[in-house]
Amino acid sequence: MAQLIKLENYISRYQRDTFHYPGQFIRLKQENWRKLVQTWEYQLEQPTSDNEIEELDDNTNFSKWKSFFQRREQFDDDLLSDEQEDILPKSKTDLKQYYLDTLLPFQLKWASTTINQMSFLDRAYHDDLILKYFLQRFPDTFLLLYHPVFQLKNATLDGDIILITPVGIDIIHLVEKGTTERIVAGDDRTWYTEENNIQSRFLSPMLSLKRTEKIVRSILSASDVSFPIKKIVLSRTNNIDFFTEPYLTNYIGKEQHEEWLSERRNFVSPLKHNQLKVAEAILQYCDTAAVRRPEWDIKESDDFST
Repeated sequence: MAQLIKLENYISRYQRDTFHYPGQFIRLKQENWRKLVQTWEYQLEQPTSDNEIEELDDNTNFSKWKSFFQRREQFDDDLLSDEQEDILPKSKTDLKQYYLDTLLPFQLKWASTTINQMSFLDRAYHDDLILKYFLQRFPDTFLLLYHPVFQLKNATLDGDIILITPVGIDIIHLVEKGTTERIVAGDDRTWYTEENNIQSRFLSPMLSLKRTEKIVRSILSASDVSFPIKKIVLSRTNNIDFFTEPYLTNYIGKEQHEEWLSERRNFVSPLKHNQLKVAEAILQYCDTAAVRRPEWDIKESDDFST
C-alpha cells in the first residue's frame, strides 16, 4: 500500500518529519495486519460469542485499533457497523482488501492533519477510485503525492501525480476516455481520441508532465539532491497509438498496464535514505492550507496505537 504523503494543498504529517513517518506507517501496518489475522483465524477455527470476541480483541490490541477507526471526526458513523466489527471476511484475499479499505481513512487523516493543525478534508476523497488505485496497488515503500500544489515564490502551481519510489520518481498523468476510443499521441500541445475513424482533439498530457518535471528538477537542484525522473502517460482503459516515446517518457496504455503494474507491485526494496531526502525536499515546496486544531482534538497517543 503506497503512502499518501501529500494530498493537494492539505497539511501532511509527513511534512513534519519525513524520515520518521514512512517507516512508522510500515511498522504499524504490519503489526496490525498480524493482529487482524489472529482474530480472523480464531473466528474461523471455532464459533465465538460476542464476549469471547471482545476478549480476543483486547488480548491482540485489535479493539483499540478498531476504536481508532470509529472516531467520529474521521469518517461517517456507519463506516464500521457492529456487524462488520465482529464478522470478518471468509477468505484471506477478501480480508486483505477489507484491511486496505479500513486503512484508507487512516491515510487520509495523516495526509490532512498534524498534532496541532488540520486541513478541511473534502470527503469525496474517501470515494476517489483513482486515489484508491494508487494507494492500494503499489508497495508500502512508494510515496505518493496526489496532485500536489507547489508554492514557488509568489505563485502556486498544480502538479501531476508523483510517485517517489526507492529508485526514482515517476510523474504520472492519467488519461482515460470512453472504452471504445483509442488515444493517438500527438505533439506537445495536441493529442487525439479516435473512434470510427473520427478524431477529436484534446490537450496533450505532455504539457502538465513537463511543467511538473521542471518544478521537481528545480527543487532537487536547489536542494542539491539527485534522483532519476521519468514521465508517464497512463491509460488503464484505452490503447495509446504512438510512433516513438519522448526521452525519459513512457506511454502506458491498456495493453501495457497490467505488465507495468505487475513490475511495480513485485518491486522489493526498503525505503532509501536518498528517497526520503527527495520527499522532504519536494514537500518543503508544497503549498499548505491549514488551521490550528482545537485543543481537545490534540491527542497523538490515540493515533493508530502509536
